[in-house]
Amino acid sequence: MDKPEQWLDEHGDALFAFALARINERSAAEDLVQETLLAAFEALDDFRGDASTRTWLISILKNKIIHRIRKLRREAPLDPDIVDDTEWQAKFDDTGHWVVAPTGWRDPSTVVENDALGDALMRCIARLPEQLRTLIVLRDIDGVESRELIEILNISSANNLWVMLSRGREKLRDCMEKTWFREI
Repeated sequence: MDKPEQWLDEHGDALFAFALARINERSAAEDLVQETLLAAFEALDDFRGDASTRTWLISILKNKIIHRIRKLRREAPLDPDIVDDTEWQAKFDDTGHWVVAPTGWRDPSTVVENDALGDALMRCIARLPEQLRTLIVLRDIDGVESRELIEILNISSANNLWVMLSRGREKLRDCMEKTWFREI
C-alpha cells in the first residue's frame, strides 16, 4: 500500500479526472478529492488491502460524489424541460420507429482504438444539461442501478427516469454524430 503522503502525487490526477467527469465543476471536483483523501486517511486502519489503493480511493470518491448529488437534488427541483414530450415525440412516427434513422457508425473495433473518441465522448457528455449529464454518467459509466438513481437524483418515478435516460442518450448520440462520426 502507498503511504498516505504519496496519495495526492500518485492518485490525485486520476481522482480529479474521475470527479470532474461526473460533476463537471472544477472547484467541486478539487474539494471532493480533498474530502476523499481526508476520509481515506481517517479510515486507513479499516483498509484491508483487498483492492489497490487507487481502487479504494475511487470507491470513497464515488460515494462522496453520490452524497453530493443527493444533497444538491434535495435542494433543487427537477427541470421540467427535461421531461417535456413535445421535442421527443417528433423524432418517432406513430409506430414508434425513428422518423430519421440514426447515422451509420463505422466499425466499432476501429473506432474504439482511437483515443480521440473518448475525448469527443467526454466533451459531448459535458455539454448535456446537468441533470442529464449526471444521470448518464452514473447509469451508463458507473453502472448505478435504476432504483438507486431514482433515490439519488430525487426522480419522481421509474418512467421519468427512463424518459430522462432516453433523452440524455439521444442528445449524446446527436452530439457524437455531429462532432465525431461525421468527421471520421
